[in-house]
Amino acid sequence: MYSQNGEDGILDLLIEVLQLDSAHSAYPRAFVEFGVQDYRESNTRYLLKKRNFTGLVMDASAQNVALIRENHIGKHDLEAQHTFITRENIDGLIGAWLCSKKLSNIAILSVDIDGMDYFIWEAITCVQPAIVVVEFNAIFGGELCVSVPYRADFQVDWANNSGYFGASLQAFITLGKAKGYTFVGCESCGVNAFFIRADLESKFPFMLAPLQEYCAGFHNRQSLHKDGHTRFLSGDARLEAIKHLPLIPIQ
Repeated sequence: MYSQNGEDGILDLLIEVLQLDSAHSAYPRAFVEFGVQDYRESNTRYLLKKRNFTGLVMDASAQNVALIRENHIGKHDLEAQHTFITRENIDGLIGAWLCSKKLSNIAILSVDIDGMDYFIWEAITCVQPAIVVVEFNAIFGGELCVSVPYRADFQVDWANNSGYFGASLQAFITLGKAKGYTFVGCESCGVNAFFIRADLESKFPFMLAPLQEYCAGFHNRQSLHKDGHTRFLSGDARLEAIKHLPLIPIQ
């Protein structure tokens, strides 16, 4: 309905299967999503409208947040905050909102800031959502377990190639396991990965494909020349174009 590649439909399915919308659910009907731009295209907007969830959304653009407040806040319980998210501030931001709502947890966390996503999820300790959605970098393929190095001021367009951002799918799976989450799959375009709490796994029978298959649907070709013009690279050429840039291995 409102998401880029059908993520809101996948979330709706998981909520149904995991019974997160029932009165007996241990998880509040609440979500946190950041990197939402003006919220017209987002992972949680459908849940806000269909299931009447409580939500916190954040974006680094004051103009985007103003549009969210103008267009989406009214009959829905949605708070929009203008902030540049770092691993140093994210836990405090979510924690303060939880206190304001008298909540101790949320059902859904959606992370999409095109850069430091791995480190941001790693830094979040104040909530243990039932479902976590993270944007990974499919250019790294299914075998590499890496991330771009942490920079609090990172912006994806600073590098001369827009394929240099984020972390690999394998890196997020490794982090998810350490935080108590099970990887259950991706949407078909190879942009977002879905995780559920390990203790909910028995409620959702699933079978994973080889990790490379989840990366194969990603066809973004917006890599740039140093002069700023688009090169329209595809396939392995995208990884070749950024191999000289620093990456850190995830253990």
